[in-house]
Amino acid sequence: MSDLHDLADLDSEEDTPEREAATKRSTWVSVAVNLSLTVSQVIAGLVSGSQGLIADGIHSLSDLVADFVVLLAVHHSKKAPDKDHHYGHQRYENAASLVLGGLLLAVGVGMIWSAVHKLQSPETIPTVHMLALWVALAALTVKELLFRYMLAVAERVRSSMLVANAWHARSDAASSFVVAIGIGGNLLGYSLLDPIAALIVGVMVVRMGWSFAWDALHDLMDRAATEEQVAGIAREILATPGVAGFHELKTRKSGDMILADVHLEIDGRLTVAQGHDIARQAKLNVIARHPVLYLMTHVDPVFPEAK
Repeated sequence: MSDLHDLADLDSEEDTPEREAATKRSTWVSVAVNLSLTVSQVIAGLVSGSQGLIADGIHSLSDLVADFVVLLAVHHSKKAPDKDHHYGHQRYENAASLVLGGLLLAVGVGMIWSAVHKLQSPETIPTVHMLALWVALAALTVKELLFRYMLAVAERVRSSMLVANAWHARSDAASSFVVAIGIGGNLLGYSLLDPIAALIVGVMVVRMGWSFAWDALHDLMDRAATEEQVAGIAREILATPGVAGFHELKTRKSGDMILADVHLEIDGRLTVAQGHDIARQAKLNVIARHPVLYLMTHVDPVFPEAK
């Protein structure tokens, strides 16, 4: 049980209150923005007769769902290790990223379906009011600013889940851009620009959703850390006094953190207690300087040849 307590302490050091607060704050900002956009776009779309603006408002509503998924994941992923989850709850973040990817896929397929339907029945496309264009341009500006804000926070706190949510906001900005082009084309008499543009963005959103869902799925299937991260961990292990070498270094992702296993080569002439202290120090050094949640060490004795 001592290792379980060590893990809880080290986890609390890595996942600081500042990181959690920044994640929650940025997500609540997104909630407020998307709620305002949903209401304003749907109302303006109904008043101006713009189906594209109404669809974009529904897209903003999907962002609201995504925001609440993130908040739920943040709440659960920060729970300390317990008797049923010895390595903590970090993978709630991977699961949330998978859900976000699924949302993007669903929204993108819906946009493609709607665009194809309009292309098949161009006579159903109404002439819109100028109000729709102004609302679409305002929504585009707000969503782009929201994306840049959320991405900056995500990169600062190193959260792949927040990166996914930020790009979800960018996909919404892209859809607003397309809607603005479609509305502008409609006002100029080129009504087919709306469904063509929506079709293009739908494909972009589907591709983005697939990318996030696929990455999250790989992480849930114990994908290894990046080569850079593994190399950094290896250097840290070798820099620990008393470690003569190592082998079988294995890693797997857990949220934005890493779980690792390694066999340490330590002088076989040392006592068991001395070997244990060296292995423990190697573990603490790695966890303190790298995004490693836990490092499982196994000591293999080596005997230097006598000179």
